[in-house]
Amino acid sequence: QVQLVESGGGLVQAGGSLRLSCAASGRTASTSPMGWFRQAPGKEREFVAAISWSGGVTDYADSVKGRFTISRDNAKITVYLQMNSLKPEDTAVYYCAARRGSGFYTTQNKYDYWGQGTQVTVSS
Repeated sequence: QVQLVESGGGLVQAGGSLRLSCAASGRTASTSPMGWFRQAPGKEREFVAAISWSGGVTDYADSVKGRFTISRDNAKITVYLQMNSLKPEDTAVYYCAARRGSGFYTTQNKYDYWGQGTQVTVSS
């Protein structure tokens, strides 16, 4: 079992930056591939970024490439999402997710554990 707690969300003006954190706990947390997803009001939850258990492989949604960076610190069992040049369309609840097994995926049905989400609001 893996428990995930997100933090770092808030209100920011367009062009600004935020860093989200996801603290993981549980026996296999440090070796779990992890990802960030988001859900805007009235829309389905979508993939944002993913990172392998070692941190050596990452992937991003086209809409955030070049602006967002995912990273992890396995000593702290924490995954980060650095978000720069934020746009109003980035407004959403951001969720951290972890996989039970190995493998690197960008689809949410491959993830087994989810955090409660953190709200990010970007004003124009």
